[in-house]
Amino acid sequence: MVRVIACTNQKGGVGKTTTVINLAAFLALSGTRTLVIDLDPQGNATSGLGIDRRMVGRSSYDALVDRIPISDLVTGTPVEGLDIVPSSPSLSGAEVELAATPARERRLSASLAELHGRYDRVLIDCPPSLGLLTVNALTAADGVLIPVQTEYYALEGLSQLVNTIRRVREDLNPRLEIDGVLLTMYDARTNLSAQVASEVRRHMNGSVYRTVVPRSVRLSEAPSHGLPIAMYDPASRGADAYRELAGEVVARG
Repeated sequence: MVRVIACTNQKGGVGKTTTVINLAAFLALSGTRTLVIDLDPQGNATSGLGIDRRMVGRSSYDALVDRIPISDLVTGTPVEGLDIVPSSPSLSGAEVELAATPARERRLSASLAELHGRYDRVLIDCPPSLGLLTVNALTAADGVLIPVQTEYYALEGLSQLVNTIRRVREDLNPRLEIDGVLLTMYDARTNLSAQVASEVRRHMNGSVYRTVVPRSVRLSEAPSHGLPIAMYDPASRGADAYRELAGEVVARG
């Protein structure tokens, strides 16, 4: 059975898209049939997996607004076993267009319903906000992956996100759970990273992944080449971290 994971944090710049791209790539390379849904109007997951955003025809916008089945919107990526539903600039207007629509929070969930075992994992890259696009992702998801940057103010907004997840679980999606919290941009040279990591682990009560993603120039470079780190520099520290995370995600079920 397919497991749908929403990757979200309303704070920008925490490694959310980097995590989606690279976790998805390593899952696919391990034999897990994986689909990325780019629900962020910025489209960074789309370009990071080698898709020219200027050339995108139909996108995740069409699933939400026009109820096009997800399977009709899928395109391939450079990674075997990994597909993507791309983003497009029109997605930025989706929240306004859906504002008066009945059951607007369930549009993505309804579109995903017809995948029929085509994938083992679906990863949704959410925008850096808690608006209707993110609520659609949470309503469609089985679990949530929360990247948290190991820098000052890391916990700012995390309680709000956890409360949003709780409300979605109560009102829209009773199966929703937090799959895990991922510490990102860890700098072993600083006491701050260690202190923040310790505080997040204490605050989140055992839901933090063992894997810690280091601050890495190679991870930052890879999207400009339209490649995940698994293909850009598979021997790098960033690749090692996301390879380890993929194993941990699979082990957690």
